[in-house]
Amino acid sequence: MERDLARVRRFAKVMDGYGLDPLLGFLLPGVGDLVGSLLGLYLVFVAIKHKASPLVIARMLLNLGVDVAIGAVPVAGDIVDVLYHANEKNLVLFESRSTGRAKASDWILVIGAFAGLFAIVGLVVYVSVRIFQALGSITIF
Repeated sequence: MERDLARVRRFAKVMDGYGLDPLLGFLLPGVGDLVGSLLGLYLVFVAIKHKASPLVIARMLLNLGVDVAIGAVPVAGDIVDVLYHANEKNLVLFESRSTGRAKASDWILVIGAFAGLFAIVGLVVYVSVRIFQALGSITIF
């Protein structure tokens, strides 16, 4: 466990502390953010290896997803990406949940994220249907 912990600490420091993650996003717009988050999966795999709670894993994945979403916005996303530090957030989650147990805040955040996702998908479907109806292309209801 100690060796893995030392490795993920170094990894988070290189990615977020030294700015490799935002640099990848800046130099390779879109692709660099995806590569940075794929590299961030290393910390998630270490957490899985050490039997972290599935909710903690979900929270870590959510942090990486937010990092990709933020970084995907040209220029402004790169600036915010410098401040977000998804890997450091995931390191804190991993270290603070060493017992593998999730906290109430983990439940709230994950449930809130799923609710937000379903709300966004529902809104996109609703707006799409309304646009098609307004164009007269299809009749659904």
